[in-house]
Amino acid sequence: MTLDPKECTGNSLSAGLCIAVLSSFVNGSTFVLQKKGILQAQKRGVSYLTECVWWSGTLAMVLGQVGNFLAYNMAPAALVTPLGALGVPFGSLLASYMLQENLNVLGKLGCVLSCAGAAVLIIHAPKSENVSSRMELEEKLGDPVFLGYLCVILLLLLLLILWVAPVHGPTNIMVYSTICSLLGSFTVPSSKGLGLAAQDVFTRDSSNQRALCLLGLLLVTLASSVLIQFTYINKALEHFDSSVFGAVYYVMFTTLVTLATAILFREWSDVGAVDCLGMLCGFVIVSVGIVLLQVFKEFTWSWNDVKKGSRKKD
Repeated sequence: MTLDPKECTGNSLSAGLCIAVLSSFVNGSTFVLQKKGILQAQKRGVSYLTECVWWSGTLAMVLGQVGNFLAYNMAPAALVTPLGALGVPFGSLLASYMLQENLNVLGKLGCVLSCAGAAVLIIHAPKSENVSSRMELEEKLGDPVFLGYLCVILLLLLLLILWVAPVHGPTNIMVYSTICSLLGSFTVPSSKGLGLAAQDVFTRDSSNQRALCLLGLLLVTLASSVLIQFTYINKALEHFDSSVFGAVYYVMFTTLVTLATAILFREWSDVGAVDCLGMLCGFVIVSVGIVLLQVFKEFTWSWNDVKKGSRKKD
């Protein structure tokens, strides 16, 4: 009995899911560790490159990216990407301990909602792959719709990096968040495409050369995108709260990556209306949880205040 090559096997999907969850926790710690290193360096008046804590955050980022690479090649991107939501509450809990950032009752409720929304996303996300070979990938990469989307993304990146970021970046969190999120339209498809291209690199037929060229192109794209992301993430952490940046970055990154992979890999073509609605609801739940977690974090509110309020009504 042969399996449909376009269907993820149960073992592969489960492994990809587990790796994605672990990677989200690792990625959730990166902003906090790097922010800790930046704060320590600013206090001492030295470069953050001299701080071991900052380097531990950088190492965590590398491990998280490796985990994401493996997850994207074992499960649909539409399933893996939203699971980054789990890293937001984990990062907030870690920040409350390492950076003494406030985590009130609304923040704790936001953590619960983020985890619940992630569970809904897992249940309704696509479970099958519509691009399972290098030939199919090459065909999709040449699609005029995808090429047009990439041109728009490149123009926006050039506008933001060359003109907007130097002036408004240090005062507007949306500038750096948008740059990093737009780059996700290159990093995630490149990560997923590398796994497909690598399958044909070591074959002895005529397709070997084309596969090698595609692999090199995807590697350069991935490396360039990750380096630029890394630069602007650290710029953002120098000027903004790590938890707030992480929350804004998650929502924008997930939205843009889901759009890019939907155009390129067509993972949504076999998803029914009920699952689409479930994914939308799950994303809304996660977004509401993140807003509660971050926007109202300065409120000095506790369970005792809730109890006092209920007693006054009685």
